Amino acid sequence: MATTQVPGAAEMYQALVDRDPSYDGVFYVAVKTTGIFCRPTCPARKPKRENVAFYPTTSEALRRGFRPCKRCRPMEMAGGAPEWARTLLEEIEESPRTRLSDDDLIARKIDPSRARRYFKERFGMTFHAYHRARRMGLALADVRDGSDLLATGLDNGYDSSSGFRDAFSRLFGEPPGRARSASCLLAKQVETPLGPMLAVAGDDGLCLLEFVDRRAMEEQVATLRKHFPGPVVPGRNEHLDRITEELARYFDGTLTAFTVPLVHPSSPFQAAVWAALKGIPYGQTTSYGAIAARIGRPGASQAVGRANGENRLAIVVPCHRVVRSDGHLCGYAGGLRRKQWLLDLERRMGGGTGWLFPESSPIL
Repeated sequence: MATTQVPGAAEMYQALVDRDPSYDGVFYVAVKTTGIFCRPTCPARKPKRENVAFYPTTSEALRRGFRPCKRCRPMEMAGGAPEWARTLLEEIEESPRTRLSDDDLIARKIDPSRARRYFKERFGMTFHAYHRARRMGLALADVRDGSDLLATGLDNGYDSSSGFRDAFSRLFGEPPGRARSASCLLAKQVETPLGPMLAVAGDDGLCLLEFVDRRAMEEQVATLRKHFPGPVVPGRNEHLDRITEELARYFDGTLTAFTVPLVHPSSPFQAAVWAALKGIPYGQTTSYGAIAARIGRPGASQAVGRANGENRLAIVVPCHRVVRSDGHLCGYAGGLRRKQWLLDLERRMGGGTGWLFPESSPIL
């Protein structure tokens, strides 16, 4: 069983100084001189080491008499959107077919350059590109349902059929008249206690779930595009709704097995490794060597490690349950602190008690 690794005070203080997002949800820092507690990524000026205390939960900090910071809002989901962005996203979802100009943002007391930077960092596209992609995702659904093309363009904020056709062709690679059978992937950001995750799904199921700040996220998305030639646009479907609901239940400890359909293109070796990962029960751990033996490839521990790192469905395909053969934590794209947090959650909620697939077990 993996050894519990609670961060030391020096490590937590360094994470505070570095504003390391991988520690969000792992601990909270209380400032004795102000009576305020914050998340590790708080943008406020950093206090001296002797003036801080660390707590594992917000409830513990509250019990010690500290009040939540108004800047980093530690009582909200880790990495949650600021109020202005949350309001803007809600407005887009309420009226996704409208068009908002920079003047419209200014009228809402939102700096257009701030909106541009925030959406670029969080979604990989500017605010206007995000909103345009959201409208186009709806337009594609209308086209596939047989709606009139001119009416579809007008409904989605375009003044002419030619303007709509050109914009549609740039995004989907073909004009709307030939896109009745086209498909796209829909993307949604899901807030979790460990920071926001990007969920992407097509018609058949979920094909990407990762922390937005993970290393090599761009490479993961690029790999996804190789398997799914259509564009990725903001939106929602039944699979994104289901993973949002199931993640909420997982994090509050009431769900131990996901049911959302998965679409996970892979090589035969990757498929074998990922199937073994899905076979690790909630709350238990195993090693790369044990998985290699399990799939009939003893000695292929390094190759198993690479396949583990190439998993595009974090938590659902539980690569966080793989540890070193000595029981200590090893690499995790979302950060070791998140990995430890997930393992602790599963054990705390009554998961298994130890190893699965010991390396001496029979090869299947």
